[in-house]
Amino acid sequence: MSNERFAVIGAGHFGSSIAIALSQNGAEVLVIDSDISVIQDISEDVAYAVCVDATNKKALIAENIQDFDVVVVAIGNDFVKRLLCTANLMDLGVKRIICRTMGTNQRLILEKMGVTEFLAPEDEIGKLFAERLLNPTVVSYLQLPDGYRIAEIVISPKLIGMTVGDLNLRDAYRLSLITIRRNFTEGNDPTQNNATGHILGVPDTSTTIESNDCFVIFGLARDIENFIKRNQ
Repeated sequence: MSNERFAVIGAGHFGSSIAIALSQNGAEVLVIDSDISVIQDISEDVAYAVCVDATNKKALIAENIQDFDVVVVAIGNDFVKRLLCTANLMDLGVKRIICRTMGTNQRLILEKMGVTEFLAPEDEIGKLFAERLLNPTVVSYLQLPDGYRIAEIVISPKLIGMTVGDLNLRDAYRLSLITIRRNFTEGNDPTQNNATGHILGVPDTSTTIESNDCFVIFGLARDIENFIKRNQ
């Protein structure tokens, strides 16, 4: 873990999740929110939690916000507060600002201010949900540049009992198998939220595919879709 110090401004569900995840991975995290009850709820999960108004520059200076390596502005629905907070951080010379954005208009305004890094959880969730509706086989995916993806997909029943080598993913589909998640759920449905299991590491060609497996694969989105369609 690096020695970077993180501040998260806005401790709603999204901001709290970021702060707690960072803290659980050993990072030093400051959480700022104007709601004292929210601060009380998260105070035991992070190094520092303070109740201040992040639109007040003097309040941010008092917390030495300019000394933090990364500041995440996770303020939710109040875009004006998010703008004022971000402007304060930029005036104070914060090294790295990552700002939550909701929609293209908000992003455009923040870009005009000079912000270059964004978080858009609603957009990402919407895209993933649409993907799941169109193709229930896809559990999750990470969109990469140039049309590439890392996708987790539920394997087709027709592949059960085959080996990784039998599939010939690289030559037949232009895909790379990163790993296999082998789930253990009631009814063996790996799409269920209560799924638990193990990552099998880097599978070799002799690894046998089981009914509760999910593939984590890398390749072009169209090649992943082709693999799914050909093996339904």
